Amino acid sequence: MIARILFALAATASIPAILGPQPAYAAIAPANLIQMDHISVQVIGKGSPVILIPGLSSPRAVWDGVAPELAKSHTVYLVQVNGFGGDAPGANLQPGILDGMVADLHNLIADQKLEDAAVVGHSMGGLVGLMLAKAHAGDVGKLMIVDSLPFVGEIFVPGATMAALEPQAKMFRDQMAAMYGKPVPDAVLQGIAANNALKPESQAKVIGWSRAADMRVAGQAMYEDMTTDLRADMGAITTPMTIVYPWSEARMPQARADAFYRAQYAKAPHVTYAAVGDSGHFIMLDQPLAFAAALNAFLAG
Repeated sequence: MIARILFALAATASIPAILGPQPAYAAIAPANLIQMDHISVQVIGKGSPVILIPGLSSPRAVWDGVAPELAKSHTVYLVQVNGFGGDAPGANLQPGILDGMVADLHNLIADQKLEDAAVVGHSMGGLVGLMLAKAHAGDVGKLMIVDSLPFVGEIFVPGATMAALEPQAKMFRDQMAAMYGKPVPDAVLQGIAANNALKPESQAKVIGWSRAADMRVAGQAMYEDMTTDLRADMGAITTPMTIVYPWSEARMPQARADAFYRAQYAKAPHVTYAAVGDSGHFIMLDQPLAFAAALNAFLAG
């Protein structure tokens, strides 16, 4: 039961990206946009740097509830994966999406001469944040991970190996690629959205973002997410981390959520935890005030 609930919360954040027709690529780019091979980055505000990385199938708009306020005192770097949010896929039609994101973020930090950047990642974005901290420890001043794990396989079978999960990951990737350009009934989208968010208005946003995502990119990114295992690296990642995770009485009571997430990050030397109740996977949508409070506490710490 726990595995099924957590899979709905964490892994199915990527599943909506397989759904819907081929997106129409945006013709008008936002202002202050930095276009890179695997991501684009919109820059707003002025002050100490904060990098916001969304999850699978999600555009930078997932941060709309916090970005304007952050921009009053921070330079905010709003990341979007090429192929999500209606954008052209670019280099993300090839394998190596997650590694490419890490390389792009490292180059962004170097080019912009960012120091002690606060990095915030949701779902797959949290995994990318961990990968960045592992590969380039000096790039990340501190890291906030929003409902993400060092290895998503723990949702399926505790202690599972990457090799054991790879066939299932390959199957998902191939199924998603085969569905590119094919519409899926609204009822399916609604069912997936309900597994990611609790509130109807949150679910509506997830559905809209799902329709705009390129399923080829999402399929490959999901495959890479499912076959990336950082459990053995947690003890060596010295970047201070804050783990923000959801709980709800209907899906996972707080005691179970506390035990699960703390176990996943137990080897990390500098980690704190923030549980947000009455929330699904998209905490920033279901509980915007609580999420903003957790983000502000992280930045102030």
